[in-house]
Amino acid sequence: MMTSVTKGHVDLLCPSCSLEIDHITLKEKKVGDGVDLLVKCSECNHVHTVILRPSKLVKIGMTLSDGRSSSFQSIDSDDDEEISVGDTFEHDGFEWTITRLEGQDARSKRKMNAGSIRRGWAIRVDRVIIPLTMTDGEVSRSSTIECSPDTIFSCETQIEVEGSTWVIRAIHTGKGRTLRGRRAAADIRRIYLHAD
Repeated sequence: MMTSVTKGHVDLLCPSCSLEIDHITLKEKKVGDGVDLLVKCSECNHVHTVILRPSKLVKIGMTLSDGRSSSFQSIDSDDDEEISVGDTFEHDGFEWTITRLEGQDARSKRKMNAGSIRRGWAIRVDRVIIPLTMTDGEVSRSSTIECSPDTIFSCETQIEVEGSTWVIRAIHTGKGRTLRGRRAAADIRRIYLHAD
């Protein structure tokens, strides 16, 4: 709502002319940790009161999933912050994307104020772990590779895994397997490798 305060002036959204514009502060009253401002729009001269209060900090119980391991953590947020499924946040040096929010009534919702969230779920998104099928002649074995989500993998190119060079034979995206083309790591469900 407020973008800047300078010597009795404040940029606010005027409810009368619907512009975010300079307002002149006519009166300021301290209330608790906040302030009530009586302001006048410099465009249309509309006078109105703006109530400014600091947000309260709340702790949101969040299940954070990193590959196959999950942990329950408390995430700090302002109680009036709007949080949505798909939002990305940083916690303990990692990036997470919210996949589910649950209200006090235990119902799933796509968007909520932080103070209304009972619990949430998020997945780590700053890295991906891609399963590999590595085939050398008649012998196949499984492994994984860890990389950033935007790493590009291309069919028929070489890749080094566990000290050996392999050729990417196919990429599976969850919608099917492709023997051609390239895909970002975030879109890949499995890579099939053949010995070089």
